[in-house]
Amino acid sequence: MTDWTDQIVGARMTVDQEFAERVRGSSLSNSQWGLVMTAVEFDLVDAGDPERARIVADTSKLEHVLPEMQNVDSQMAGMGGGAPDRSGGSSGGVMGSIKDALGLGGGGGDGGDELADEARQLADEYAEALQSHLESAGRWDEVRRTAAGD
Repeated sequence: MTDWTDQIVGARMTVDQEFAERVRGSSLSNSQWGLVMTAVEFDLVDAGDPERARIVADTSKLEHVLPEMQNVDSQMAGMGGGAPDRSGGSSGGVMGSIKDALGLGGGGGDGGDELADEARQLADEYAEALQSHLESAGRWDEVRRTAAGD
């Protein structure tokens, strides 16, 4: 039996390309978004109900890539990439990274919550875009039925 996710590989590639513009408009780098996508799994909930079925992003494993996402951000700033810190200013370089690691940075925290929140928001938007793409391509019902085991 085919898993519903196997049916949407091509659709995911198309949505990835279309969604790249949205990622560029966020504070996440492409590398950070790539890490998000390795941690996120997509579920098709209420698959048996055509009216309520929807694709949702399971972001429960995001915490496992969050340290690396912050590391990528720090590396970009250290290379002159100008990655913003999560307190709204520009990165403080090596000293700022050390202060942040010790919990002494500005903004009242390490920015991990803000980064995780944005990653979750983008993952949710991606799930909606994926479902919308499947619907407009006329494939949604087929995919939904597969997920429901029909």
